[in-house]
Amino acid sequence: MNLQTFRYAAAGGANALLGFILYAVSYKYILQEQDLHLGFFAFKAHVAALFFSFCVCFPIGFFMARYVIFSDSNVRWGVQMVRYLMVWIFNLFLNYILLKVLVEQLHVYAIFAQIITTGVVIVVSYLAQRNFSFKVTNPIAEDKGDVTL
Repeated sequence: MNLQTFRYAAAGGANALLGFILYAVSYKYILQEQDLHLGFFAFKAHVAALFFSFCVCFPIGFFMARYVIFSDSNVRWGVQMVRYLMVWIFNLFLNYILLKVLVEQLHVYAIFAQIITTGVVIVVSYLAQRNFSFKVTNPIAEDKGDVTL
């Protein structure tokens, strides 16, 4: 296992664990497994817990990815942030779809469903962050002012 993969496993694993704990606490204790009614719309409890967890873990994950995992990336901060946000939104959507299927169609308990979806999202996220968000770019292209999104 190379150093970058180890760092991703350690830092990403810690952030995934934090996300799962936030998900479980918000689902079980804050929302008490009840839908979140906002007046004009109601979120299912498992979906509201997912959004809460992702909102807290997004900035933590970005800073760990930028400064711990992919510190060798020479992509500018703003470009990394936009790319990371794009991957984050995709992962949120993937997690949402998997949760909807597992909880609402297959009737898997929400916390167990989140464990399953987290495993899938971790693999997708690592590949996307390594090969897109924090990909080490060609230093010659950087010197010429070319920006790759």
